[in-house]
Amino acid sequence: MVFTDELNDVAEATWQAIVDHPMVEKLGEGTLDEATFRYWVEQDYYYLTQYARVFAHGATKAPDIGRMGTFAELLDSTINTEMDLHRAYAADFGVSEADLEATIPSPTTRAYTDFLVRVAATKTFGDLVAALLPCMWGFNETGKRLADRGLPDDERYAEWIQTYAGEEFTELTTWCKELLNDVAADADTETRERFRKLFHTSARYEYRFWDAAWRQEEWAI
Repeated sequence: MVFTDELNDVAEATWQAIVDHPMVEKLGEGTLDEATFRYWVEQDYYYLTQYARVFAHGATKAPDIGRMGTFAELLDSTINTEMDLHRAYAADFGVSEADLEATIPSPTTRAYTDFLVRVAATKTFGDLVAALLPCMWGFNETGKRLADRGLPDDERYAEWIQTYAGEEFTELTTWCKELLNDVAADADTETRERFRKLFHTSARYEYRFWDAAWRQEEWAI
């Protein structure tokens, strides 16, 4: 049994909770209020800026040239391709580039991204991969499960589902799962348990990221 199989109990419960969340259900139906999704788009833009920092740390901590190159490519793709696509997608919902750049991270977004960057900066390469995986795996599962229910009439929400259910993102998710399996294969029991806890924390944040957008979470003071 590979290590990600051992994570299935945590993963399956989390992905199902996400798909069952009212925000995700309405996204899948194409009936999600645009203001709620605009909030999500803005918060996700900030998330991507910090996610790129995790890839940068991954490149510096990678144990070999091949993995170093992959993380460098992911950093370049995130900054120079994905964020441009995100700006264009945001514009479809009336969110300008200036709006994106001015986003104040919510308490949940701040906590999640600070957690990821701290792990990436201070922990091992394996720890970084374990904390990184839930974002890819969760979005891929969410996209595929919504796609299985049928695409909504709203083309913007349908595009979101197709992006994360699609072959390219599925391949990226598979790569990250295989990478975690590789680094966990020779790890001792204590290290594997640490990976599991980091994975679980990130998975919990994935759920909270959706829930915070649904509530349009703000700082109390």
